[in-house]
Amino acid sequence: MMKSLLGATTALALLLAGPVTAQTAPAAPATTAATVDADPALWVIKRGQSTVYLFGTVHVLKPGLSWFDEEVKAAFDRSDRLVLELPDIDEAASQPLVLKLATDAKGVPLTKKMSATDRAAYEKTMAELGVPVAAFEAFEPWFAAVNLGLIPLLKLGYAPNSGAEKVLQAAAKSSGKRIAGFETLEGQLGYFDTLPERLQIKYLAATVKDLPKAGETIDKLVAAWAKGDPDAVGKTINEGTDAVPELEKILLTDRNKRWAAVIDDMLDHPGTTFVAVGAGHLAGKNSVQNQLKRYRITATRVKY
Repeated sequence: MMKSLLGATTALALLLAGPVTAQTAPAAPATTAATVDADPALWVIKRGQSTVYLFGTVHVLKPGLSWFDEEVKAAFDRSDRLVLELPDIDEAASQPLVLKLATDAKGVPLTKKMSATDRAAYEKTMAELGVPVAAFEAFEPWFAAVNLGLIPLLKLGYAPNSGAEKVLQAAAKSSGKRIAGFETLEGQLGYFDTLPERLQIKYLAATVKDLPKAGETIDKLVAAWAKGDPDAVGKTINEGTDAVPELEKILLTDRNKRWAAVIDDMLDHPGTTFVAVGAGHLAGKNSVQNQLKRYRITATRVKY
């Protein structure tokens, strides 16, 4: 299940996980890495005097990948604004809201909500990660799942500050481009917070099950992304979706449909927009590009 959600939830995970992961699972020390060329996929849509670029991101990357160049950089430079999943958010100022929604209002300890089998697997995983079980006892299951999906990546040297969104935001600010988001923080938090508890527990159990292959999965995803192979990206992300199909619908398919409607509206207004969302949203049968076909819009792959 974690495989299927890597492209959808990690952007939010970077914000959600701060209070816990910073104390329990420090990232691997930064190392000097040789520069490796990467050529991620890029699409363009034109209608009238409007142009929209679609760029799939990976939210956490290891230092050393050279991707913000060639046609990606040229398209970004031609754009008037940057549109991300979330707008530029003050992470420190947002933490009270995150913790308020993530905390179990009834005060039921997390492990008390699990079956004996799921609890044993969860406690074993926490021990292996070096995270005290008490770290998530006060929180809802979805919050623990999101955190656990990120902790192994930090330990493996994947860095939020090297992620595509951080690089694009910094470039937009330095060049004076407007930054907007498809969604609000409250909206994204709501996807998780309103999930029935049974689905949250299934999500957590599926995440625990997939964690041993977290490194292999993210490496495979990044390799496919760097080669500009959206089919391989989609295949990697869609592995394991049978575990909690309801969550895939909420976090991927339904959001892609809403974003396609927004992009259709963008194309009615003059200007050039650089849209950057998780690579998983631009891959697979339910991708944003396929949702755009409902509006008779075709996204063309940019060759470079």
